[in-house]
Parts: sequence; C-alpha cells; structure tokens
Amino acid sequence: MTKSTKDLGSKLSGRGLTVRVKTKAKRSVSSARWLERQLNDPYVAEAKKRGYRSRAAFKLLQLDEKYHLLRPGTRVVDLGAAPGGWTQVAVEKVRGAKVVGLDILGMEDVAGAITMEMDFLLPEAPDRLKEALGGPADVVLSDMAAPTTGHPKTDHLRIMALADAAYAFAAEVLAPGGAFVAKLFQGGAERGLLDQLKRDFAVVRHAKPAASRADSSETYVVATGFRRTASQGAYIPEED
Repeated sequence: MTKSTKDLGSKLSGRGLTVRVKTKAKRSVSSARWLERQLNDPYVAEAKKRGYRSRAAFKLLQLDEKYHLLRPGTRVVDLGAAPGGWTQVAVEKVRGAKVVGLDILGMEDVAGAITMEMDFLLPEAPDRLKEALGGPADVVLSDMAAPTTGHPKTDHLRIMALADAAYAFAAEVLAPGGAFVAKLFQGGAERGLLDQLKRDFAVVRHAKPAASRADSSETYVVATGFRRTASQGAYIPEED
C-alpha cells in the first residue's frame, strides 16, 4: 500500500472531472450507467491508488475508524471475503495476527491471511474455519450477500438468513469482549437477530458508512463487547 493505515478511512485524495459514457450498439443503457458510475466513483479511484481490490475496503476502514474494531493482535474471520478488500484491511490493521477469509467465490490469496473458497452454508464450513483459526476470534466480519432477485422482501430475507448463520458461527468462536459486524438490508425481519445481539453484547449499533452508496438499502450492524451470558445489552438506533 502507498500509505499507512492510519492515513486511510473516509479521507479521499479528491476526484477529477465527471466522465460521461455513451451508449453503443453492444452496450445496454444499464451497463453504460454502471460503467459511468464506476468511472466517477471516488472510492473506486482511491481503491486503485491504494492497491485495494474493491471500493468495499473503505466501508470497513470507515467502520473501524468509528468503532475501533481492528487493532494489532486482533484475530479476524472475514465471511464473504471475495475479492479481498476487507481481508486486505484486516491484515494491515492487525499486524501479523491471524486473519481467515472465506467466500463461495474464488479469490487471489491475500498475503498475511488464510483464504478459502467454500460455501459458508455447507455443514463442514464452520469446522474448516475453526481449524484455520486455531483458537478464538476477536472479530467476526460478514459482508455476505446473496445475489439479488429484484424483489425487496425476498432479498431481505435471503441476506438475513446469511446474517443469522454468520452470528451462529460468531457466537461459537468469539472471545469475551469480541465484536461482530454483518451486512443487512433494511426491511424489518432483523428483529430476531437484534434481540440475540442485544442479549450477547454490551452495545449494538446500526451504521451506514459513507462508502456505502446512498441508493443502496444496505446497512451494517456492529455489535461490540461480546458476553455470552450477559443481561440484555444497550441498543443504539441507526445514526444520521
């Protein structure tokens, strides 16, 4: 990377002139809009400058900047890791501690991390992760999301199923005081998960990092202070 991690986060180097993309015979209107958005996205440009594999790296950088999730020595599991942006950030922040990433899609190895290609919902996946981790985790991250169908209720239920599965795993491996971060879609079915998190963590928050596109319904739940047999923790609503 070109800069130390303390220089990263929500601060960007700036953006240039707006790029317009014309629709060609072999390019649909939707693909032209996507390309135009990519070319004009400051996080896409900044990710290229800093060597990150995706703009999503800035979501984790901003969450960490605010909630101080990743420190030297922190042991991390990254679910839904491909193409590896979050894993790269985790490796930089923990400075030699164990980082294990998993995704159903293949991805290039990340130096300093153990990565594996596997469907997290397979029965054997949790044991494979535990074996690679070799002990408890301090942070479990889940940026998993099923392919969208275009039907909001269905998409919400599918991502909630992944978030529920991610926390079931996290509850087994987190060390006392650990943290859990998971992507959700706004929609209402998350109440059961939030009730579990409030029971098991000191503080639970909703957050939408600046790098999350404004037109996206994604949000993140950030739970800190894991305590397996604690009384109900405090819940802080989503911040403006």
